[in-house]
Amino acid sequence: MIIFGVDPGTNLTGFGIIKQDGSTFSLIKNGVIKLSSNNSLPNKLVIIYNELLNLIKLYKPDEFAIETAFYGRNVQSAMKIGYARGAAILAAAHCKVPMSEYSPREIKKSVVGKGAASKEQVSYMIKTLLSVKEKKMRFDESDALAVALCHAFRMGNHKKHGKDWKSFIEQFPERIMPDYKIEKFKD
Repeated sequence: MIIFGVDPGTNLTGFGIIKQDGSTFSLIKNGVIKLSSNNSLPNKLVIIYNELLNLIKLYKPDEFAIETAFYGRNVQSAMKIGYARGAAILAAAHCKVPMSEYSPREIKKSVVGKGAASKEQVSYMIKTLLSVKEKKMRFDESDALAVALCHAFRMGNHKKHGKDWKSFIEQFPERIMPDYKIEKFKD
């Protein structure tokens, strides 16, 4: 399964593409879309959309995951991130790739083990989990890869446990006891 993760932004949009093969993960591609401060916001959104659309068409992911908007003290920044999210989500929808979203705390908890992890801790775990040798990786890239890994972990847990009894039985037929004869104990 190929998973495409995005850390949206109007200055830098990080992306990370991973491959999941069972419980093994490998890095396919990561990078950032650098947006010039000279560009207007609408032009930045067109660039984000087109760049992600081209990457989605090239790598053909099975799943697309994105970080939810984080509301901080600056409402304008949150709105701009929301616009970038919209451009990214539209690129995935255009290619009919199933999309999921995760909060920053949920992503950090799934990758590092604690929701208040620092960007340095996330980057370290990404490099460890994906066996990345390169020293330099922007936080936008490691955050996008964390989004993809979070999605892989969530999908794995969902599939492992199943959403209902029928799914569980189909996935784990060996755990279902065959018909057996109940005998009463004699006193």
